[in-house]
Amino acid sequence: MIRSLLLSQSVRQPTPLFKATARFSTATVTRMPSSSNAPGPLYRSQSSLPKLPVPALSETLPLYLETVRPLVDDAAYAKTVAAVQEFQKPGGKGEELQARLIEHDKSKSTSWLIDWWNSYAYMGYRDPVVVWVNYFFCFVDKKQYLNKPAARAAELITGALAFKELVVSEQLEPDMARKAPLCSHQYRFLFNSTRIPKIPEDVTRNSDPRANNHIIVMRHNQFYVLELVENGRQLSTAEIEAQLQKIYKAAGNVKEPAVGAFTTQDRDSWAKIREQLIASPKNKASLDKIESASFVVCLDDTKPVSYEQRSHACWVGDGKNRFFDKSFQFIVFDNGVAGFNGEHSMMDATPTSRLCDWVLESLDKGKINHGTSNSTSLSTPQKLAWDLSPQIKQEITTAEQKFAELVGKHDLKVVVFEGYGKNLIKKLGCSPDAYAQMAIQLAYYKTYGVSRATYESAQTKKYAYGRTETGRSVSLESVAWVKAMQDASIPAQKKGELGRKAIAAQSGYMAKAVDGKGVDRHLLGLRLLLKPNEPKPTIFTDPSYALSSHWNLSTSQISSEYYNGYGWGEVVADGYGCAYMVNNNVLQFNLVSQKLQNEEMRYNLLEALREMKVVFEATAPAPKAKL
Repeated sequence: MIRSLLLSQSVRQPTPLFKATARFSTATVTRMPSSSNAPGPLYRSQSSLPKLPVPALSETLPLYLETVRPLVDDAAYAKTVAAVQEFQKPGGKGEELQARLIEHDKSKSTSWLIDWWNSYAYMGYRDPVVVWVNYFFCFVDKKQYLNKPAARAAELITGALAFKELVVSEQLEPDMARKAPLCSHQYRFLFNSTRIPKIPEDVTRNSDPRANNHIIVMRHNQFYVLELVENGRQLSTAEIEAQLQKIYKAAGNVKEPAVGAFTTQDRDSWAKIREQLIASPKNKASLDKIESASFVVCLDDTKPVSYEQRSHACWVGDGKNRFFDKSFQFIVFDNGVAGFNGEHSMMDATPTSRLCDWVLESLDKGKINHGTSNSTSLSTPQKLAWDLSPQIKQEITTAEQKFAELVGKHDLKVVVFEGYGKNLIKKLGCSPDAYAQMAIQLAYYKTYGVSRATYESAQTKKYAYGRTETGRSVSLESVAWVKAMQDASIPAQKKGELGRKAIAAQSGYMAKAVDGKGVDRHLLGLRLLLKPNEPKPTIFTDPSYALSSHWNLSTSQISSEYYNGYGWGEVVADGYGCAYMVNNNVLQFNLVSQKLQNEEMRYNLLEALREMKVVFEATAPAPKAKL
């Protein structure tokens, strides 16, 4: 998802481009303890997972041409064909780079891509994580917690602790796809994990999850340490709520200097400021408590109501009452509304979405043990102290100003379509994900009169250390269909037939991407193996290469009946971040751009979904006869 979208020729590359070694290793990752020497269910299949494949040039290059063709005119396409033919000729540069990649793969015990990917797409990326890296979920309200934020936060904490125990004990079952286990490596970065700013690359700090049972609670820019285990006993939900009430009272109404605002800055600036901070033992100790915590809970004093208000607050908030480098943060507002913000560098959204969905469903169905309160008085949550010089305070002000400028350039719109959802789409004989993708394509064409490069995140976790591959959503079939949908002379039956071809093309490419056989990661690997000062093959300098990976639409689906918001920012200045959910009876889209035509896109998405129902009903398969 999100950061994986940034592998575009048009996006500024971090320096250095990549390292020969990863920024994590088995030496720096805390081993999750299990009850025996054998791994628990979570990691039981890890050693048997296959490595990410190196596709053949004969697979990637024709597929690349297929994805370029609908985006360029005849003259540009002819140049691209010539560049590809030159690259793939016997004894040519393509074969040479492919041989290097195969040797590189042989030298890796994990994945030929993962070291480069973590460095290039995440740790070496120097712009702020806010907007472009971190992502958010908004949770469906629970009426019993209306205006009861402490109670809402307490139950989320208890639920998260239950999930943490499953992860730490390795008793959580691995993610599955078609009854096959997926890679669980990313779960090692879910709890007690923090991104640390460094130059030239950030690093990840993982702390012992058994030794660090505290969380950080933020209120009015203040940080409080909340110990969740006292005298060997985990606090009950009622006790956690009581501790949170103490924090509300202690924080009062005064907002202190926002040290958390530093995490909204570009990574080099934040790295330099952090070095200044930790020169003080007091600051170093406070940062250690934050970085080693299980997770962060942000208690905001705002009361968001609308979809846009909730989404904006969970996405960026005011940039002060946050610590965006933490692996994840729960956010609870004064009206009881709640949500989540996740840092993306070492985890894609699968582990965090599973965490949130599991917690919310378990709470909803009464499956969480809330514990029994003990009459023993609990220790007061510790407020972290800071030694802030006038210079550091000025840096905080500068950080707040830069954050406001960055966020002020953006516009966020939420599209909620309640006409139908996944249930009806399946009855129409369509893939719900591909159907939503075609709705985005049609809306974009209605808005701009052209189809442009579109990214959809495809997970490759069927392989060891797999992360994502690009699903290229624009095809000759999708272009033919969106044009037909704008032609009143074409009957609904024909439009439906073309639409089904477009959906089949989308689903076909995604299947290849999930198998590690997409275009983008393979071409990236070949490009990264060019030696210093070695001329770039024409395939990489051809304008079509940059154009076809300039993601005017960056899209991804996370669906849950327990969410009413999900999203992130755009990845190119003239593009949209378009997150979407396909729930049983509702489709929801989150549009973020630098104040492009968001309102027109919102209207056209709604119109597209209404029109699509008509044409796909015209070609729907006949219901199966009941015997």
